Amino acid sequence: MKVCQKSIVRFLVSLIIGTFVISVPFMANAQSDRELRAVWIASVLNIDWPSKKGLSVKEQKQEYIKLLDDVQKMGMNAVIVQIKPTADAFYPSAYGPWSEYLTGVQGKDPGYDPLAFMIEETHKRNLEFHAWFNPYRITMNHTDLNKLSEDHPARKHPDWVAAYGNQLYYHPGIPEARDFIVKGIEEVVKHYDIDAVHMDDYFYPYKIAGQEFPDQAQYEQYGKDAFSNIDDWRRDNVNQLVKQINQTIKAAKPYVKFGISPFGVWRNAADDPTGSNTKAGVRNYDDLYADTRHWIQEGDIDYIAPQIYWSIGFNAAAYDVLADWWSNEVKNRPVHLYIGQAAYKINNNFDPPWSDPEEYVRQITLNRQLELVKGSMHFSLKDLNKNPLGIKDRLIADLYSKPALVPQMPWLDNTAPKKPKLTKVTEDKNGNLLQIKDHPSNQKTKETAYYAIYRAEGKKQRTLLATQRKTHEQQTFLDNTADPNKKYTYYVTSADRLHNESKASKRTTK
Repeated sequence: MKVCQKSIVRFLVSLIIGTFVISVPFMANAQSDRELRAVWIASVLNIDWPSKKGLSVKEQKQEYIKLLDDVQKMGMNAVIVQIKPTADAFYPSAYGPWSEYLTGVQGKDPGYDPLAFMIEETHKRNLEFHAWFNPYRITMNHTDLNKLSEDHPARKHPDWVAAYGNQLYYHPGIPEARDFIVKGIEEVVKHYDIDAVHMDDYFYPYKIAGQEFPDQAQYEQYGKDAFSNIDDWRRDNVNQLVKQINQTIKAAKPYVKFGISPFGVWRNAADDPTGSNTKAGVRNYDDLYADTRHWIQEGDIDYIAPQIYWSIGFNAAAYDVLADWWSNEVKNRPVHLYIGQAAYKINNNFDPPWSDPEEYVRQITLNRQLELVKGSMHFSLKDLNKNPLGIKDRLIADLYSKPALVPQMPWLDNTAPKKPKLTKVTEDKNGNLLQIKDHPSNQKTKETAYYAIYRAEGKKQRTLLATQRKTHEQQTFLDNTADPNKKYTYYVTSADRLHNESKASKRTTK
Protein backbone atom coordinates (compact mmCIF):
# COMPACT_ATOMS: atom_id res chain seq x y z
CA MET A 1 0.00 0.00 0.00
CA LYS A 2 2.84 2.37 0.86
CA VAL A 3 4.41 1.77 -2.54
CA CYS A 4 1.10 2.55 -4.20
CA GLN A 5 0.69 5.76 -2.17
CA LYS A 6 4.23 6.81 -3.04
CA SER A 7 3.58 6.22 -6.72
CA ILE A 8 0.40 8.31 -6.61
CA VAL A 9 2.15 11.13 -4.76
CA ARG A 10 5.10 10.99 -7.18
CA PHE A 11 2.71 11.12 -10.14
CA LEU A 12 0.83 14.11 -8.71
CA VAL A 13 4.06 15.97 -7.94
CA SER A 14 5.45 15.35 -11.42
CA LEU A 15 2.12 16.46 -12.90
CA ILE A 16 2.22 19.68 -10.86
CA ILE A 17 5.86 20.36 -11.81
CA GLY A 18 5.16 19.58 -15.45
CA THR A 19 2.15 21.88 -15.47
CA PHE A 20 4.14 24.60 -13.76
CA VAL A 21 6.99 24.40 -16.22
CA ILE A 22 4.73 24.28 -19.24
CA SER A 23 2.36 27.03 -18.12
CA VAL A 24 5.00 29.43 -16.84
CA PRO A 25 7.58 29.68 -19.63
CA PHE A 26 8.72 33.08 -18.39
CA MET A 27 10.51 31.31 -15.55
CA ALA A 28 13.20 30.45 -18.07
CA ASN A 29 14.06 34.13 -17.88
CA ALA A 30 14.76 33.90 -14.17
CA GLN A 31 18.44 34.04 -14.90
CA SER A 32 20.93 34.15 -12.10
CA ASP A 33 24.10 36.23 -12.06
CA ARG A 34 25.79 32.93 -11.12
CA GLU A 35 25.36 29.95 -13.44
CA LEU A 36 27.78 27.73 -15.31
CA ARG A 37 27.01 27.76 -19.02
CA ALA A 38 29.47 25.47 -20.71
CA VAL A 39 29.65 23.69 -24.02
CA TRP A 40 31.70 20.68 -25.08
CA ILE A 41 34.05 21.06 -28.05
CA ALA A 42 34.94 17.51 -29.10
CA SER A 43 38.04 16.78 -31.17
CA VAL A 44 37.69 12.98 -31.45
CA LEU A 45 36.63 12.01 -34.97
CA ASN A 46 36.73 15.77 -35.71
CA ILE A 47 33.24 16.19 -34.23
CA ASP A 48 33.56 19.90 -33.40
CA TRP A 49 37.13 21.07 -33.95
CA PRO A 50 39.08 20.91 -36.16
CA SER A 51 36.27 20.23 -38.63
CA LYS A 52 38.51 17.81 -40.53
CA LYS A 53 42.05 16.46 -40.50
CA GLY A 54 44.88 18.25 -42.26
CA LEU A 55 43.66 21.84 -42.19
CA SER A 56 46.37 24.49 -42.27
CA VAL A 57 47.38 26.26 -39.06
CA LYS A 58 45.58 29.38 -40.26
CA GLU A 59 42.39 27.43 -41.01
CA GLN A 60 42.45 25.67 -37.63
CA LYS A 61 42.88 28.95 -35.81
CA GLN A 62 40.14 30.65 -37.81
CA GLU A 63 37.75 27.79 -37.09
CA TYR A 64 38.41 27.90 -33.35
CA ILE A 65 37.99 31.69 -33.16
CA LYS A 66 34.68 31.36 -35.05
CA LEU A 67 33.54 28.74 -32.53
CA LEU A 68 34.40 31.05 -29.64
CA ASP A 69 32.41 33.82 -31.31
CA ASP A 70 29.46 31.42 -31.45
CA VAL A 71 29.95 30.50 -27.79
CA GLN A 72 29.96 34.16 -26.79
CA LYS A 73 26.82 34.97 -28.81
CA MET A 74 25.01 32.20 -26.96
CA GLY A 75 25.85 33.69 -23.55
CA MET A 76 28.17 30.88 -22.44
CA ASN A 77 30.96 31.36 -19.89
CA ALA A 78 33.02 28.19 -20.31
CA VAL A 79 34.23 25.74 -22.94
CA ILE A 80 35.25 22.11 -22.40
CA VAL A 81 37.80 21.25 -25.05
CA GLN A 82 38.94 17.71 -25.74
CA ILE A 83 42.76 17.87 -25.77
CA LYS A 84 43.57 14.17 -25.30
CA PRO A 85 40.91 12.14 -27.11
CA THR A 86 42.83 8.88 -27.70
CA ALA A 87 45.99 8.77 -25.55
CA ASP A 88 47.41 11.43 -27.88
CA ALA A 89 47.78 15.19 -27.46
CA PHE A 90 46.82 18.60 -28.85
CA TYR A 91 50.10 19.97 -27.44
CA PRO A 92 53.73 18.84 -27.33
CA SER A 93 53.72 16.03 -24.78
CA ALA A 94 56.03 13.48 -23.20
CA TYR A 95 52.99 11.27 -22.55
CA GLY A 96 51.41 10.89 -25.96
CA PRO A 97 51.97 11.66 -29.66
CA TRP A 98 50.48 14.54 -31.61
CA SER A 99 46.85 13.75 -32.39
CA GLU A 100 45.89 12.52 -35.84
CA TYR A 101 42.81 14.75 -35.66
CA LEU A 102 45.08 17.74 -36.27
CA THR A 103 47.22 16.74 -39.25
CA GLY A 104 45.75 13.41 -40.33
CA VAL A 105 48.91 11.61 -39.20
CA GLN A 106 49.40 10.58 -35.58
CA GLY A 107 52.72 11.91 -34.28
CA LYS A 108 53.04 14.68 -36.89
CA ASP A 109 53.80 18.14 -35.49
CA PRO A 110 51.08 20.60 -36.62
CA GLY A 111 53.55 23.49 -36.58
CA TYR A 112 52.17 25.31 -33.54
CA ASP A 113 50.85 24.61 -30.03
CA PRO A 114 47.05 24.33 -30.42
CA LEU A 115 46.43 24.14 -26.67
CA ALA A 116 48.37 27.33 -25.90
CA PHE A 117 46.54 29.09 -28.72
CA MET A 118 43.11 27.88 -27.58
CA ILE A 119 43.63 28.89 -23.96
CA GLU A 120 44.83 32.37 -24.95
CA GLU A 121 41.87 32.99 -27.26
CA THR A 122 39.40 31.56 -24.74
CA HIS A 123 40.68 33.72 -21.89
CA LYS A 124 40.67 36.85 -24.09
CA ARG A 125 36.89 36.44 -24.12
CA ASN A 126 36.82 35.76 -20.39
CA LEU A 127 35.61 32.20 -20.86
CA GLU A 128 36.82 29.36 -18.64
CA PHE A 129 38.91 26.69 -20.33
CA HIS A 130 38.26 23.13 -19.10
CA ALA A 131 40.86 20.72 -20.47
CA TRP A 132 39.04 17.49 -21.37
CA PHE A 133 40.95 14.20 -21.07
CA ASN A 134 39.95 10.64 -21.89
CA PRO A 135 42.12 8.65 -19.50
CA TYR A 136 42.14 5.08 -20.82
CA ARG A 137 41.12 5.09 -24.49
CA ILE A 138 43.95 4.53 -27.02
CA THR A 139 42.12 3.82 -30.30
CA MET A 140 38.65 4.31 -31.77
CA ASN A 141 38.38 1.66 -34.46
CA HIS A 142 41.22 -0.87 -34.38
CA THR A 143 43.32 -3.04 -32.03
CA ASP A 144 46.62 -3.03 -33.91
CA LEU A 145 49.49 -1.53 -31.89
CA ASN A 146 51.57 -1.33 -35.07
CA LYS A 147 49.18 1.25 -36.51
CA LEU A 148 50.08 3.68 -33.73
CA SER A 149 52.86 6.20 -34.23
CA GLU A 150 56.34 4.86 -33.55
CA ASP A 151 56.73 7.05 -30.47
CA HIS A 152 53.37 6.08 -28.96
CA PRO A 153 53.79 5.06 -25.29
CA ALA A 154 51.40 2.13 -25.82
CA ARG A 155 53.93 0.55 -28.20
CA LYS A 156 56.64 0.90 -25.57
CA HIS A 157 54.41 -0.64 -22.90
CA PRO A 158 52.25 -3.27 -24.63
CA ASP A 159 51.75 -4.96 -21.26
CA TRP A 160 49.69 -1.92 -20.20
CA VAL A 161 47.30 -2.33 -23.13
CA ALA A 162 43.99 -4.21 -23.33
CA ALA A 163 41.96 -4.90 -26.47
CA TYR A 164 38.19 -4.82 -26.05
CA GLY A 165 35.72 -4.71 -28.89
CA ASN A 166 37.48 -2.95 -31.71
CA GLN A 167 39.44 -0.60 -29.44
CA LEU A 168 42.58 -0.45 -27.32
CA TYR A 169 42.68 0.81 -23.72
CA TYR A 170 45.22 1.34 -20.99
CA HIS A 171 44.57 -1.24 -18.27
CA PRO A 172 42.86 0.57 -15.36
CA GLY A 173 44.17 -2.08 -12.96
CA ILE A 174 47.91 -1.66 -13.58
CA PRO A 175 49.43 0.84 -11.12
CA GLU A 176 52.19 1.91 -13.54
CA ALA A 177 49.62 2.68 -16.23
CA ARG A 178 47.59 4.71 -13.75
CA ASP A 179 50.66 6.70 -12.69
CA PHE A 180 51.43 7.34 -16.35
CA ILE A 181 47.92 8.71 -16.97
CA VAL A 182 48.15 10.98 -13.94
CA LYS A 183 51.57 12.31 -15.00
CA GLY A 184 50.13 13.11 -18.43
CA ILE A 185 47.48 15.27 -16.77
CA GLU A 186 50.00 16.85 -14.40
CA GLU A 187 52.06 17.90 -17.43
CA VAL A 188 49.17 20.01 -18.71
CA VAL A 189 48.26 21.46 -15.30
CA LYS A 190 51.84 22.61 -14.71
CA HIS A 191 52.58 23.96 -18.19
CA TYR A 192 49.27 25.53 -19.25
CA ASP A 193 46.93 28.13 -17.78
CA ILE A 194 43.82 25.94 -17.67
CA ASP A 195 40.87 26.51 -15.34
CA ALA A 196 39.83 22.89 -14.88
CA VAL A 197 40.60 19.29 -15.71
CA HIS A 198 37.57 17.50 -17.13
CA MET A 199 36.69 13.88 -17.81
CA ASP A 200 33.56 12.45 -19.33
CA ASP A 201 31.93 9.02 -19.08
CA TYR A 202 34.69 6.83 -20.50
CA PHE A 203 36.23 4.82 -17.67
CA TYR A 204 35.97 1.08 -18.10
CA PRO A 205 34.44 0.77 -21.58
CA TYR A 206 30.72 0.33 -22.11
CA LYS A 207 30.04 -3.42 -21.96
CA ILE A 208 29.76 -5.52 -25.08
CA ALA A 209 27.33 -8.45 -24.82
CA GLY A 210 29.12 -11.75 -24.42
CA GLN A 211 32.56 -10.15 -23.98
CA GLU A 212 34.38 -9.77 -20.68
CA PHE A 213 36.97 -7.05 -20.28
CA PRO A 214 40.34 -8.91 -20.42
CA ASP A 215 41.74 -8.13 -16.98
CA GLN A 216 41.56 -11.44 -15.11
CA ALA A 217 45.37 -11.77 -15.09
CA GLN A 218 45.74 -8.23 -13.74
CA TYR A 219 43.15 -8.94 -11.07
CA GLU A 220 45.08 -12.07 -10.04
CA GLN A 221 48.29 -10.04 -9.84
CA TYR A 222 47.12 -6.79 -8.27
CA GLY A 223 43.69 -7.24 -6.77
CA LYS A 224 42.82 -10.72 -5.57
CA ASP A 225 44.47 -10.40 -2.17
CA ALA A 226 42.50 -7.28 -1.30
CA PHE A 227 39.25 -7.86 -3.21
CA SER A 228 37.25 -11.07 -3.34
CA ASN A 229 35.17 -9.63 -6.19
CA ILE A 230 36.68 -8.42 -9.48
CA ASP A 231 33.99 -5.75 -9.84
CA ASP A 232 34.95 -4.19 -6.49
CA TRP A 233 38.58 -4.17 -7.60
CA ARG A 234 37.65 -2.46 -10.88
CA ARG A 235 35.74 0.24 -9.01
CA ASP A 236 38.68 0.73 -6.70
CA ASN A 237 41.00 1.16 -9.68
CA VAL A 238 38.88 4.02 -10.97
CA ASN A 239 38.49 5.48 -7.47
CA GLN A 240 42.26 5.50 -7.04
CA LEU A 241 42.74 7.21 -10.40
CA VAL A 242 40.21 9.92 -9.58
CA LYS A 243 41.68 10.56 -6.15
CA GLN A 244 45.23 10.61 -7.46
CA ILE A 245 44.36 13.04 -10.25
CA ASN A 246 42.69 15.44 -7.82
CA GLN A 247 45.60 15.32 -5.38
CA THR A 248 48.08 15.87 -8.20
CA ILE A 249 46.15 18.83 -9.61
CA LYS A 250 45.83 20.50 -6.21
CA ALA A 251 49.50 19.95 -5.38
CA ALA A 252 50.49 21.74 -8.60
CA LYS A 253 47.83 24.47 -8.73
CA PRO A 254 45.22 24.53 -5.93
CA TYR A 255 42.89 26.75 -7.95
CA VAL A 256 42.51 24.35 -10.87
CA LYS A 257 39.18 22.55 -10.63
CA PHE A 258 38.58 18.88 -11.33
CA GLY A 259 35.26 17.70 -12.68
CA ILE A 260 33.74 14.59 -14.19
CA SER A 261 30.72 14.18 -16.46
CA PRO A 262 29.57 10.58 -15.95
CA PHE A 263 26.74 8.62 -17.49
CA GLY A 264 23.44 9.90 -16.07
CA VAL A 265 22.54 6.97 -13.77
CA TRP A 266 24.59 5.78 -10.77
CA ARG A 267 22.37 2.78 -9.98
CA ASN A 268 18.71 1.95 -10.38
CA ALA A 269 16.57 1.60 -7.27
CA ALA A 270 16.21 -2.09 -8.16
CA ASP A 271 19.99 -2.44 -7.69
CA ASP A 272 20.17 -0.30 -4.56
CA PRO A 273 17.25 1.28 -2.66
CA THR A 274 19.21 4.55 -2.54
CA GLY A 275 19.58 4.55 -6.32
CA SER A 276 17.37 6.55 -8.68
CA ASN A 277 13.82 5.63 -9.66
CA THR A 278 14.99 4.55 -13.11
CA LYS A 279 15.26 1.43 -15.24
CA ALA A 280 18.45 2.29 -17.08
CA GLY A 281 20.13 -0.46 -19.07
CA VAL A 282 23.56 0.96 -18.21
CA ARG A 283 24.70 2.02 -14.73
CA ASN A 284 27.88 3.76 -13.68
CA TYR A 285 28.48 1.59 -10.65
CA ASP A 286 27.73 -1.83 -12.14
CA ASP A 287 28.72 -1.43 -15.78
CA LEU A 288 31.37 1.30 -16.05
CA TYR A 289 32.80 0.70 -12.56
CA ALA A 290 32.53 4.43 -11.93
CA ASP A 291 31.33 4.96 -8.36
CA THR A 292 30.23 8.57 -8.65
CA ARG A 293 28.80 8.57 -5.12
CA HIS A 294 32.20 7.66 -3.69
CA TRP A 295 33.92 10.55 -5.47
CA ILE A 296 31.33 13.01 -4.20
CA GLN A 297 31.45 11.76 -0.63
CA GLU A 298 35.23 11.67 -0.55
CA GLY A 299 35.56 15.16 -2.04
CA ASP A 300 37.73 13.82 -4.87
CA ILE A 301 36.07 16.09 -7.44
CA ASP A 302 34.99 19.73 -7.49
CA TYR A 303 32.05 19.26 -9.82
CA ILE A 304 29.97 16.48 -11.26
CA ALA A 305 27.99 16.90 -14.48
CA PRO A 306 25.86 13.78 -15.07
CA GLN A 307 24.84 13.32 -18.67
CA ILE A 308 21.07 13.32 -18.22
CA TYR A 309 20.41 12.74 -21.88
CA TRP A 310 16.70 11.90 -21.62
CA SER A 311 13.49 13.88 -21.71
CA ILE A 312 11.37 15.01 -18.76
CA GLY A 313 9.08 12.11 -17.86
CA PHE A 314 10.97 9.53 -19.99
CA ASN A 315 9.92 6.15 -18.64
CA ALA A 316 13.28 4.39 -18.22
CA ALA A 317 15.25 7.40 -17.00
CA ALA A 318 13.36 10.67 -16.57
CA TYR A 319 15.29 13.94 -16.68
CA ASP A 320 13.32 15.43 -13.79
CA VAL A 321 13.72 12.33 -11.59
CA LEU A 322 17.48 12.26 -12.17
CA ALA A 323 18.06 16.00 -11.73
CA ASP A 324 16.40 15.69 -8.32
CA TRP A 325 18.32 12.52 -7.42
CA TRP A 326 21.70 14.05 -8.27
CA SER A 327 20.76 17.16 -6.28
CA ASN A 328 20.39 14.97 -3.22
CA GLU A 329 23.75 13.36 -3.91
CA VAL A 330 25.65 16.67 -3.64
CA LYS A 331 23.64 18.07 -0.75
CA ASN A 332 26.00 19.40 1.98
CA ARG A 333 29.03 18.33 -0.07
CA PRO A 334 31.78 20.57 -1.48
CA VAL A 335 30.87 19.54 -5.00
CA HIS A 336 28.98 21.51 -7.64
CA LEU A 337 26.27 19.86 -9.69
CA TYR A 338 25.96 20.81 -13.34
CA ILE A 339 23.72 18.93 -15.78
CA GLY A 340 24.99 17.49 -19.05
CA GLN A 341 22.36 18.46 -21.66
CA ALA A 342 21.70 16.45 -24.84
CA ALA A 343 21.67 19.15 -27.50
CA TYR A 344 22.42 16.44 -30.07
CA LYS A 345 19.01 14.85 -29.45
CA ILE A 346 16.94 17.93 -30.26
CA ASN A 347 14.70 17.00 -33.20
CA ASN A 348 16.87 13.93 -33.66
CA ASN A 349 15.50 11.16 -31.43
CA PHE A 350 12.70 8.60 -31.36
CA ASP A 351 11.40 9.97 -28.05
CA PRO A 352 8.59 12.45 -28.98
CA PRO A 353 9.50 15.26 -26.52
CA TRP A 354 12.75 15.85 -28.40
CA SER A 355 10.63 17.04 -31.33
CA ASP A 356 9.04 19.67 -29.08
CA PRO A 357 10.83 23.05 -29.25
CA GLU A 358 10.04 23.59 -25.56
CA GLU A 359 11.65 20.40 -24.18
CA TYR A 360 15.18 21.80 -23.88
CA VAL A 361 13.75 25.03 -22.47
CA ARG A 362 11.81 23.06 -19.86
CA GLN A 363 14.97 21.23 -18.83
CA ILE A 364 16.95 24.41 -18.25
CA THR A 365 13.94 25.94 -16.47
CA LEU A 366 13.74 22.91 -14.20
CA ASN A 367 17.46 23.21 -13.44
CA ARG A 368 16.90 26.77 -12.27
CA GLN A 369 14.15 25.62 -9.94
CA LEU A 370 16.53 23.19 -8.21
CA GLU A 371 18.77 25.08 -5.79
CA LEU A 372 21.73 22.71 -6.06
CA VAL A 373 21.89 22.63 -9.85
CA LYS A 374 24.52 25.26 -10.62
CA GLY A 375 24.34 25.24 -14.41
CA SER A 376 24.60 23.21 -17.61
CA MET A 377 27.05 21.64 -20.01
CA HIS A 378 25.80 21.22 -23.57
CA PHE A 379 26.84 18.44 -25.96
CA SER A 380 28.00 19.65 -28.27
CA LEU A 381 28.75 22.99 -29.88
CA LYS A 382 28.23 21.58 -33.37
CA ASP A 383 24.70 20.57 -32.44
CA LEU A 384 23.80 23.93 -30.91
CA ASN A 385 25.17 25.71 -33.96
CA LYS A 386 22.79 23.73 -36.18
CA ASN A 387 20.02 25.56 -34.27
CA PRO A 388 17.61 22.60 -34.15
CA LEU A 389 14.05 23.79 -33.40
CA GLY A 390 15.53 27.25 -32.90
CA ILE A 391 17.40 26.38 -29.69
CA LYS A 392 20.42 28.57 -30.49
CA ASP A 393 18.08 31.49 -31.04
CA ARG A 394 16.34 30.74 -27.72
CA LEU A 395 19.64 30.71 -25.85
CA ILE A 396 20.62 34.07 -27.35
CA ALA A 397 17.27 35.82 -26.99
CA ASP A 398 15.90 34.22 -23.86
CA LEU A 399 17.61 31.54 -21.80
CA TYR A 400 21.11 33.05 -21.79
CA SER A 401 20.26 36.60 -22.83
CA LYS A 402 21.89 38.06 -19.73
CA PRO A 403 25.52 37.31 -18.79
CA ALA A 404 26.36 35.17 -15.77
CA LEU A 405 29.44 34.59 -13.66
CA VAL A 406 30.68 31.08 -12.99
CA PRO A 407 29.63 29.96 -9.47
CA GLN A 408 32.27 30.19 -6.73
CA MET A 409 33.85 27.18 -5.07
CA PRO A 410 34.56 28.42 -1.53
CA TRP A 411 36.21 25.14 -0.53
CA LEU A 412 39.00 25.98 -2.99
CA ASP A 413 39.21 29.71 -2.29
CA ASN A 414 36.87 32.17 -0.60
CA THR A 415 39.08 35.25 -0.43
CA ALA A 416 38.02 38.05 -2.74
CA PRO A 417 40.40 40.55 -4.36
CA LYS A 418 40.54 44.17 -3.25
CA LYS A 419 38.09 46.66 -4.72
CA PRO A 420 39.18 48.27 -8.02
CA LYS A 421 38.59 51.91 -8.80
CA LEU A 422 36.13 53.09 -11.39
CA THR A 423 37.99 56.32 -12.04
CA LYS A 424 35.83 57.90 -14.73
CA VAL A 425 32.76 57.44 -16.93
CA THR A 426 32.78 59.40 -20.18
CA GLU A 427 29.63 59.80 -22.25
CA ASP A 428 29.73 60.17 -26.03
CA LYS A 429 27.84 59.13 -29.17
CA ASN A 430 29.37 55.62 -29.03
CA GLY A 431 28.16 54.95 -25.50
CA ASN A 432 29.57 55.28 -22.01
CA LEU A 433 33.29 54.66 -21.61
CA LEU A 434 34.36 53.32 -18.20
CA GLN A 435 37.93 53.73 -17.01
CA ILE A 436 38.98 51.06 -14.52
CA LYS A 437 42.09 50.89 -12.35
CA ASP A 438 42.93 47.81 -10.32
CA HIS A 439 43.84 47.98 -6.65
CA PRO A 440 47.63 48.09 -6.11
CA SER A 441 47.60 45.00 -3.88
CA ASN A 442 45.84 43.02 -6.61
CA GLN A 443 48.68 43.97 -8.90
CA LYS A 444 51.20 42.39 -6.55
CA THR A 445 49.24 39.21 -5.93
CA LYS A 446 47.86 38.97 -9.49
CA GLU A 447 44.52 38.24 -7.86
CA THR A 448 42.31 39.92 -10.42
CA ALA A 449 41.45 37.70 -13.37
CA TYR A 450 38.64 39.88 -14.71
CA TYR A 451 36.21 42.67 -13.95
CA ALA A 452 32.46 42.30 -13.56
CA ILE A 453 30.56 45.39 -14.75
CA TYR A 454 27.06 46.07 -13.46
CA ARG A 455 24.59 48.81 -14.42
CA ALA A 456 21.54 50.28 -12.74
CA GLU A 457 19.02 52.69 -14.22
CA GLY A 458 17.59 55.14 -11.70
CA LYS A 459 16.47 53.30 -8.61
CA LYS A 460 16.25 49.94 -10.35
CA GLN A 461 18.34 47.02 -9.10
CA ARG A 462 21.75 46.71 -10.66
CA THR A 463 22.20 43.93 -13.20
CA LEU A 464 25.30 42.29 -14.61
CA LEU A 465 26.15 43.98 -17.87
CA ALA A 466 29.35 42.22 -18.91
CA THR A 467 32.66 40.77 -17.79
CA GLN A 468 36.02 41.80 -19.09
CA ARG A 469 39.35 40.02 -18.80
CA LYS A 470 41.98 42.03 -16.99
CA THR A 471 44.83 42.92 -19.34
CA HIS A 472 46.46 45.97 -17.76
CA GLU A 473 46.59 47.88 -14.48
CA GLN A 474 44.34 50.44 -16.13
CA GLN A 475 41.86 49.62 -18.87
CA THR A 476 38.59 50.77 -20.39
CA PHE A 477 35.17 49.25 -21.04
CA LEU A 478 32.68 50.65 -23.53
CA ASP A 479 28.98 50.27 -22.77
CA ASN A 480 27.64 50.66 -26.30
CA THR A 481 24.11 49.71 -25.18
CA ALA A 482 23.68 52.85 -23.08
CA ASP A 483 20.85 55.25 -23.95
CA PRO A 484 22.33 58.78 -24.06
CA ASN A 485 19.11 60.16 -22.58
CA LYS A 486 19.23 57.98 -19.49
CA LYS A 487 21.10 58.30 -16.23
CA TYR A 488 23.01 55.20 -15.10
CA THR A 489 24.99 54.06 -12.11
CA TYR A 490 27.86 51.71 -12.92
CA TYR A 491 29.43 49.27 -10.49
CA VAL A 492 32.71 47.45 -11.12
CA THR A 493 34.15 44.55 -9.11
CA SER A 494 37.40 42.62 -9.35
CA ALA A 495 37.02 38.85 -9.56
CA ASP A 496 39.68 36.18 -9.18
CA ARG A 497 39.94 33.07 -11.34
CA LEU A 498 37.67 31.18 -8.92
CA HIS A 499 35.10 33.96 -9.29
CA ASN A 500 35.28 35.50 -5.85
CA GLU A 501 34.24 39.14 -6.21
CA SER A 502 35.49 42.25 -4.47
CA LYS A 503 33.26 45.02 -3.21
CA ALA A 504 32.07 47.34 -5.96
CA SER A 505 33.40 50.70 -7.03
CA LYS A 506 30.62 52.89 -8.48
CA ARG A 507 30.01 56.02 -10.52
CA THR A 508 26.86 57.69 -11.80
CA THR A 509 26.55 59.41 -15.15
CA LYS A 510 25.55 63.07 -15.25
